[in-house]
Amino acid sequence: MRLDRRQALAAAAVLGLAHGAPAWAAAPDRTLSNARATPAARRLYAYLWSQYERKTLTGQQEQGSGPPNPNGELDYLQRVTGKLPAILGLDYIDPADNDAVNDRATDWARTGGIATICWHWGAPDVGTGYENSKKDFDLVAALKPGTPQNTAMMRDITEVARLLSVLRDRGVPVLWRPLHEFTGTWFWWGRHGPEAFKALWALMYDQFTRVHRLDNLIWVLGWAGQNVDPAWYPGRATVDVAGADIYVQDHGNLAPMFAQVKAIVGDTLPICLHENGPVPDPALLGPSADWLWFMTWHTRWLTGADQNTPEQLRRDFNSQRYVTKDELPGWLRAKR
Repeated sequence: MRLDRRQALAAAAVLGLAHGAPAWAAAPDRTLSNARATPAARRLYAYLWSQYERKTLTGQQEQGSGPPNPNGELDYLQRVTGKLPAILGLDYIDPADNDAVNDRATDWARTGGIATICWHWGAPDVGTGYENSKKDFDLVAALKPGTPQNTAMMRDITEVARLLSVLRDRGVPVLWRPLHEFTGTWFWWGRHGPEAFKALWALMYDQFTRVHRLDNLIWVLGWAGQNVDPAWYPGRATVDVAGADIYVQDHGNLAPMFAQVKAIVGDTLPICLHENGPVPDPALLGPSADWLWFMTWHTRWLTGADQNTPEQLRRDFNSQRYVTKDELPGWLRAKR
C-alpha cells in the first residue's frame, strides 16, 4: 500500500520522526526489541535498516585511555583518508576512564556520529579490565539469586547501567554490544555453554530495559567468527542487530561467515561485522556479504602495514559502498 504524504507524516510522527526523517522509518517489521525505545534510538535503527543491503557504514574502535591518546585512530584516519568513520567504537574497560568514555560518546553523537559500546567485563569476583575478562567466573552459580557470585555480578550490572543511563539522559542512542565473541572460550561468559549464556543475556536485557529503563539501547549480538553456532542465539525478542567477527589478514569477501549468521537470523535482523582486523575490500561486498557496518580494531589493526596500507584506506573510505561520518543524515545528530 502506498501512503500519501499526510499518512506518511502521521506514521513518522508515531516514531518521533516527523522532523525531516523519511517515511521508510515507519516499517512495522523493523522495530526495536524494546517497545519503549526512545525516539532517537528508533530513528537510528530505522536509518540502519534503510542502509542495510545497500551501503556499509564505516566503523573504528578507539584505543581508549592508554597512550598516545584516545583519539589516535580518528586522527590517523582523518590524516590519511580525509574522512572519519560513521561509527565510533568505545569500551567500558577501565573504571577510571568510563566517565570519559561517556563524554567521548556524547561528543561523537552530538557532532553527527554513531556510538557503539562494548564491555570487556572483568570476572565480577576478580576485578575489572581486559585480563580479568579472560579469567574464569562461575556463571552457573551467578545465575542463582543469593549466591556471592550473583551479588558480584549484579553489582557490576548496576554500575554499567548507571553509566549507560548518563547517555540516555543526554539523548544519546547506543549500539550496545555486550558479551561479545560469546562462542569463543577466551572470555568467561563464553565458557559455560549456550544455555548459561542465553540466561545471562536475558537477565541483562531485563535489568537494563525493565528495571533501569535504558531505552536508548540498540542490542547488538556478536558471535565469534570461528563458531557461528545457532544454539547460542537468544532470539529476536532481545536482539536488534546480529553479527560476527574476524581478524584473519586475507579474509576475502567474508561471504561464508555472513551466510552463517544469515542462516540463523534470516531477514529479521540486519547483520554487521562487529569487529575486524583489515578493513574489508568494498569491491567484494554486495549480495553475498551485505554487512551493515564494519568495526576495525584499534592500534596495529588499523595502522599496521600488514593490516591496512594508507593507499588502501584512502581507497576504501572514499568508496561509494562505504558511509563515512560526513555522509550521515543531519537528523541523526544527538540534541544537546
